[in-house]
Amino acid sequence: MRTFILLLCGMLCAAFCFAQDNIHGTVKDSLGKSVPFATVNLKNKASNTIVAYTVTDTKGTYNLTRPSGQNPDSLLVEVRSIGYKNQWKAVSSTVDFVLQASINQLQAVVIKSNRPVLRTSGDTLSYKVSDFSNPQDRVIGDVIKKLPGIAVAADGTISYNGKAISNLYIGGDNLLDDKYNIATNTVPQGVVDQVQVIQNHQPIKMLQNKVTSEDVALNLTIKKGAKLQLVGQESIGAGLPGNYDVDLNAMMFKDQYKAINYLKGNNTGDNLQNDFLSHNLSSYLQKINNDPPATVLSLGTVNTPDLAENRYLFNQSAAVSLNNLVNLKKGEQLKVNLYYVHDNQHQDYKEQTQVYLPNDTVRYSETEKNRFRPDILHSQFTLNVNKDKYYLNDILITDYSRKTDYSGLNTNGTALNQTFTDNTFDFSNEFNLMQPLKSNNIVEFYSYISHVSEPENRTIDPGFNPAVFNNGNPYAQLNQTVNIPTWFTNNYFSFKIPSDYFTQSYRTGFVVQSQKLVSDLDVVQSNNVINPASDSSANRLNWTRKKVYVEAAYDLPGKILKASLTLPLSLQQISYSDSLYALHKSLTRLYFDPQLHIKYMVGIENFITALYNFRNVIGNIQDIYHGYILQDYRTLYANNADLTERQNQLAAVGFNYRKALTLFFASINVQYNHVASNNIASEVITNNLQQQVVLPYPNSTDSWTVNGTISKYSFALKTTFSSFIQWQSNRLVQIQNNALLPFNTTSETANVSADTKVGEQVNFSYKATITQTDSHSAVEASAYHINQLLQQASVNYNPLDILQFKLSGEHYFTSQQGNPDLKYFFADASAKFRIEKWKTDLELSAVNFLNVKTYNALYLSANTLTANSYTLPGRVVLLKVLFNL
Repeated sequence: MRTFILLLCGMLCAAFCFAQDNIHGTVKDSLGKSVPFATVNLKNKASNTIVAYTVTDTKGTYNLTRPSGQNPDSLLVEVRSIGYKNQWKAVSSTVDFVLQASINQLQAVVIKSNRPVLRTSGDTLSYKVSDFSNPQDRVIGDVIKKLPGIAVAADGTISYNGKAISNLYIGGDNLLDDKYNIATNTVPQGVVDQVQVIQNHQPIKMLQNKVTSEDVALNLTIKKGAKLQLVGQESIGAGLPGNYDVDLNAMMFKDQYKAINYLKGNNTGDNLQNDFLSHNLSSYLQKINNDPPATVLSLGTVNTPDLAENRYLFNQSAAVSLNNLVNLKKGEQLKVNLYYVHDNQHQDYKEQTQVYLPNDTVRYSETEKNRFRPDILHSQFTLNVNKDKYYLNDILITDYSRKTDYSGLNTNGTALNQTFTDNTFDFSNEFNLMQPLKSNNIVEFYSYISHVSEPENRTIDPGFNPAVFNNGNPYAQLNQTVNIPTWFTNNYFSFKIPSDYFTQSYRTGFVVQSQKLVSDLDVVQSNNVINPASDSSANRLNWTRKKVYVEAAYDLPGKILKASLTLPLSLQQISYSDSLYALHKSLTRLYFDPQLHIKYMVGIENFITALYNFRNVIGNIQDIYHGYILQDYRTLYANNADLTERQNQLAAVGFNYRKALTLFFASINVQYNHVASNNIASEVITNNLQQQVVLPYPNSTDSWTVNGTISKYSFALKTTFSSFIQWQSNRLVQIQNNALLPFNTTSETANVSADTKVGEQVNFSYKATITQTDSHSAVEASAYHINQLLQQASVNYNPLDILQFKLSGEHYFTSQQGNPDLKYFFADASAKFRIEKWKTDLELSAVNFLNVKTYNALYLSANTLTANSYTLPGRVVLLKVLFNL
């Protein structure tokens, strides 16, 4: 009996322990670093089925509970993690793993749920184009704007989950840099297999896993069949009233050679200059510390209509674009990008402007007929060597443009004619070399040099405002000329020290900018004698900016925590002089401009970002000239202060959420920007002229921006739902007519959209955007509120494979207290028929078939309210022949 009792107790104890045993341990890599978010499975040896599982925490530890009834000898523990080899071990109370990195390419994780299919592989997310395309989609840009999590702005800028992309690659090659409108408006969607989103994109192979990057890039993977042949998607159209539209292109997407070459021309409102928009130019110039002079003169102050450009643009455009890339060897490329644009645009508008001041309201009434004739030539030659142990990049760019603009103007009852010529020549060369040493440290040499010259000349006749410009005497013509030839160079040497945990980078270099501002405001008398408009209407300003800098940067390219800290210290010396005004000044400053960026993964797909940036910004040559320049026909500008110095502090936090399994994307971002300045612009505003001068007066500008995005694909409805909301607040001060006026302008924007497939034959899309703008100040009359609503909808119907119909419309609504509501509806229609025998499509389209020929709009800025009326082209009917090479 005693033996039986002892045996029974032992069996109960063993069963209790068997049911309650826990398995725990740690998962590390070969360097001893913790591996977070690794999958730990408890599997049955015989059936290979999973009986329990868990995921390692941020420290690489895990805990598994062994189910009751499972013999430990029949089980094993398995660990899986992307980038490492799978590993198995026998069961015990403590099971630790040391994973070895996988030498093979990461196997893609395929997430399927009927349709569509979404693939993830590391930092790359892939959309299957065929899952989101419709028969009406002609180019890849038509499909990209439908993808969940991706948004496309009116100018073609592509954003993923609220962040603008840095580049768009084709088959992994950088054919177009950031001028990716060329691809989205030209590449046929039928040749693209997948659109890939690459997060944390580091384009330099040598720096991957060493220097962090927050860039997001897109890559278009090309179908195998399309790689083997010349691709072309041609269209030729003609219609009424006297319209034409031609698009002839030839493309190649081989692994060794890629090309997009085309000839385009139209007078239907398609602005071909938009194809060559450089989406990241401002951030690039800031990165290399280049501040090229902006165009000084203009014909007027008209606002751009808040319409789709093809609704209001009168044009006669032609463009040739040649983009060719050759892979010489593995990792070695030669690229040539050339384009030429010729256009002849005209614009007719009326403008009523009211400027609300404490004791007065200034009003302008203007009617203007403008003609613009630009000729633009661009060339770029790039040699790129991008290997694991060597990097070289050399880019030579030249730009030449010749613009001749004309304007017939009537301002407050005075008729004027204007002619404006603007010729620009610009060249630059950027050289970058990186190479590792035997110690695995990396040395880098960088050199950038550029020169730009832009002579501007604007004439106004007959004699405008003689009381101001000619002592009250009549005269024939007013002539303003400006040119700011500029040399700029930035050179540095850097040394990078990679390690297992972080990378140190140290840089030292110098910047030199040399400029000369030459301007004259002359009066041509009735007897053709030319006189200066006044004794302070000319400038001969010389400017030199020198900067020596050192910089330390630290990158933590972790899997959970990514951080980048930059600590630049610079000594800047600026000197400027103008003998006409006995001006000889210099400024020497020591600046410290730190920046910290943090990205913390709170899950496998979700992360938090934080940014702080402090920048000292010095004004430029266009802030300190003392002689007056007539920038447009009613803005006379000069300066009477020392060089402007600004301290810019930027802080931002954000949260990004992604659930690839359900195609759900969301983000929220908050940004605060504070700018303190030692100078302020003071304006004296009258009924026919605005005189502006810069004065010494400390002031600041504060702005808040809060925005959020949501994008979700509904499998049941086959619909992509998206929404965006943004709130902005700006506080600033102005001096107008000797009164200090604080302003607070707030705007709220929200939009919702849906793009759906009702069935194989019908699909439609809808988008609504609401904008509210408020401006308040101490001046009671300048407190205004404007509401705007834009609705866009389209329906596509395909009764047969060879027949397609499309109907679309846009509704604009504007409401502002004290003014009648503005309502406009535009409608378009098209029908496409395919002739199978000829493999050709015939398309008949009618744009703006309701023939709306006038558009009115309201604009609010601080204490200025502007009401514009634009002449529109009206109805355009076009018959196109479309075929493929």
